[in-house]
Amino acid sequence: MVDIYEREIDYIRISITDRCNLRCVYCMPEEKIECLSDNEVLSYEEIIYLCEVFSKLGISKVKITGGEPLVRNDLSYLVKNIKEIDNINNVTLTTNGILLEEQIDSLVRSGLDAVNISIDTLDEFTYKNITRIGDIKKVIRGIDKALEYENLLVKLNCVMINEINDKQILELVEMIRNKDLSIRFIELMPIGVGKQRKGVSENEIRKVIEKKFGKLNQFNESLGNGPSCYYSLDKFKGKIGFISAVSHKFCDKCNRIRLTSSGFLKTCLQYDKGIDLKKLISEGKSQEELIESIKNAIYNKPIENKFFEIYSHENFEQHIMSEIGG
Repeated sequence: MVDIYEREIDYIRISITDRCNLRCVYCMPEEKIECLSDNEVLSYEEIIYLCEVFSKLGISKVKITGGEPLVRNDLSYLVKNIKEIDNINNVTLTTNGILLEEQIDSLVRSGLDAVNISIDTLDEFTYKNITRIGDIKKVIRGIDKALEYENLLVKLNCVMINEINDKQILELVEMIRNKDLSIRFIELMPIGVGKQRKGVSENEIRKVIEKKFGKLNQFNESLGNGPSCYYSLDKFKGKIGFISAVSHKFCDKCNRIRLTSSGFLKTCLQYDKGIDLKKLISEGKSQEELIESIKNAIYNKPIENKFFEIYSHENFEQHIMSEIGG
């Protein structure tokens, strides 16, 4: 499927829940969070059906997200059924890692191709400060367990926040010195409660890394489905990636769409435009009608984000990241 700007859209991020077992300061408020009821969330059967529809439009890569996807029961069932759909050749997961150690075996046996694990610091105190309730030891055990599976691609996601964890970049990079995993530094996006924090830019992070470890060398092989640019370091086994939607806009190469846990199809993270696919399903729309609606939405995908424009713009997303699915 190609949009009006001739970008090939072949990747969808599907949020399966807006619930989370953490309360990260850049993602969710600490309390008074109103989550969707069970009947408002897409069922697994609805997600599988929609993946079949998306596959007919050229979507071949599926990322399962949340909230925290591992808080929803029997995720391996969903992974297995999506992976069995014709033309879907890559199913991956983004998780905070708290429950990963217990579930990774069943997920890999169900066909999971890769896992991205969020870890913004290795310091217990800082981790508790960022997540409010998290236990870093559980995340570390989840990472180590995931690395036991030879055919599973493992990547770490790190969001650096000014005056919170920005002094711990080098500790995180050290994790990849002798391990077969990649670490990606993701710029803090000014969406939801994230607008209340100051992130750290790619250029700032690169300077810190190169001052200590030497030049970052461009790595041109593909290590995933998204926009990350990867680099290698001499004497390091793993790779370093940057996802810099704020300072290095990559909208011209965007290949993704998003489906929220409530069944709303978003064609750009920052905008609230889209289609309520759960509503269309409940109205009994045929697969052909769904396809036409989705085709029209994808074709009119926005040209780019407007992170530096006024946040009160009528079409800008007002939900927090856990509700969107990131």
